[in-house]
Amino acid sequence: MTRKKNSFWRLCFSFLPGAGEMYMGFMKMGISTMSLFMAVFFFAVTLEFGALMIVGLVIWFYSFFHVHNLASLPDEEFYSIEDDYIFHFISPSEQGKEFYKNNRRILAYILIFMGTITTWNSMLNLLYEYLPETIYFYIRHLSYDLPKFLAGIGIILLGAAMIRGKKKEISDIEWEDEDAK
Repeated sequence: MTRKKNSFWRLCFSFLPGAGEMYMGFMKMGISTMSLFMAVFFFAVTLEFGALMIVGLVIWFYSFFHVHNLASLPDEEFYSIEDDYIFHFISPSEQGKEFYKNNRRILAYILIFMGTITTWNSMLNLLYEYLPETIYFYIRHLSYDLPKFLAGIGIILLGAAMIRGKKKEISDIEWEDEDAK
């Protein structure tokens, strides 16, 4: 059961995204917030894409203020809040199953991409002693910029797909309006 707790510890835990929610008994909210923050942090560090940490900062602020907003609720409202995942693709609900079904391939490509980068960097570190310095330098330089380049292409393609989807949605609405006339 969730309950309001010591305000000092709540403040301390609220500085860690998701930990404040978990301290207050909202485990699903806390785990989903913490997982999202850690995933953003992981991608930003692995891809050396510092601008992504702006998203991490937004998640941090959200978590910090969410904990304090929960704590400031009247007791009746506080106890009526249901602990649920922020993102329903984690839960086994129909909405989560639908999200997974629709985005399974994208998630698989992201995992393969991240695994390939991690494996490549580890292998390159192992080969440092055995490769000539100039060859190692060129390979290292390429492996430093290539993942960022591919991530940039992926972001552009995702944006283009979103624009195409929006245009299709707008044209479908226009066709429905004309058919209604």
